[in-house]
Amino acid sequence: MAKTIMVVDDSASLRQVVGIALKGAGYDVIEACDGKDALAKLTGQKVHLVISDVNMPNMDGISFVKAMKQNAAYKFTPVIMLTTEAGEAKKGEGQAAGAKAWVVKPFQPPQMLSAVSKLIMP
Repeated sequence: MAKTIMVVDDSASLRQVVGIALKGAGYDVIEACDGKDALAKLTGQKVHLVISDVNMPNMDGISFVKAMKQNAAYKFTPVIMLTTEAGEAKKGEGQAAGAKAWVVKPFQPPQMLSAVSKLIMP
């Protein structure tokens, strides 16, 4: 059975690029346009990994990860932050919220898929 990955980004084109790479590697993809949309789509189904942007309208990625981790069903779901933010302070904030990996845009799909494969157990 395919593993499910949620991609949260306010850029439709970025969600599309990430989605194509993930689907090409055999994953199922759920897309959300910001943290609020993502929380609304987390309805108890198994999500194996979340890839989230940091800077988004309505609810940013770090607030989203903190909120998601409050939900028992997603407490242990690994998170990759995919963002233009490269500062150590922001990375520290992301790690404190529960992010397991930090990929800086622009990224190469193989780099992202490598991070994904390390966090999703076969």
